[in-house]
Amino acid sequence: MYSFYFEQGGEEIQLPVPPSNLSLKINNKNKTVELLNLGEVNILKDAGLSEWSFAILLPGRLYPFAVYKQGFLEPRFYLDRFERYKTSKKPVRFIISRLAPWGEPLFDTNMMVSLESYTIEENAGAEGDIYVSLELKQYKEYLTQKVELTPIDENVVTATVEPERPAKETPKTYTVKEGDSLWLIAKKQLNDGSKYTEIAKLNNLKNPNLLIPGQVLQLP
Repeated sequence: MYSFYFEQGGEEIQLPVPPSNLSLKINNKNKTVELLNLGEVNILKDAGLSEWSFAILLPGRLYPFAVYKQGFLEPRFYLDRFERYKTSKKPVRFIISRLAPWGEPLFDTNMMVSLESYTIEENAGAEGDIYVSLELKQYKEYLTQKVELTPIDENVVTATVEPERPAKETPKTYTVKEGDSLWLIAKKQLNDGSKYTEIAKLNNLKNPNLLIPGQVLQLP
C-alpha cells in the first residue's frame, strides 16, 4: 500500500488515490571531453537533482478505493494547493509511505521538492473527475549568513558574522492531536521532519501512519 503526501507551511495533504505508476529519474552532472591522445573521457561530478513524475486521479465523487483522510474534498481543493506550490517560490515536502501487504512498513521517501509543472486533463464520461500529471524536482536547502563589513582604513576591511540563534529546547513527550502525522510532529517538535523514523522506533510503532488522538509519544 502506498500513501502520497505533500506538506507546506504546516499543512499536510494526502492524495486520495495514489498513482499506479511512479517514475524517478536520478540525474548526474558528469561531463565528457576530448583529450589529446586519449580521445573521449568522462569526468565524474556530483550527482544532479532527482526528478519525479506521476499521474493521479482527483475524484469528483466518493469512490470506495479512495482515501479521504480529511473527509471528501473536491478536485478544486487539490488544484488550488498545486497552484500555490507552483507560484509560492517555496519548496514543498514530498512523502511516500510504503506498507507491505502483510502490514510491515517498508522504506519511505521524504524529501523537499519543487513543483516544476503539472498538466490537468478531463475525460468525457467521467464528469467531475480530474486527472493531473505532476513533475517534481528535488530541492536542496542552503543557508546564508549576514556579514557586516567594517572599513578600518583604505586597505583593510573586517567582517563580522552574526551568530545563529540558539535552538529551542526540545520537549520529551508529545500528545497526538486530530490531523497529526508523525512527520509533522517531528517537524514541529524536533525541527526535522525526517526524524519521524526515530519517533516510530522509540515508540515501537509498527504502522507510523496510524496515530490516535490523545496518544502520548516519547520524543528522542
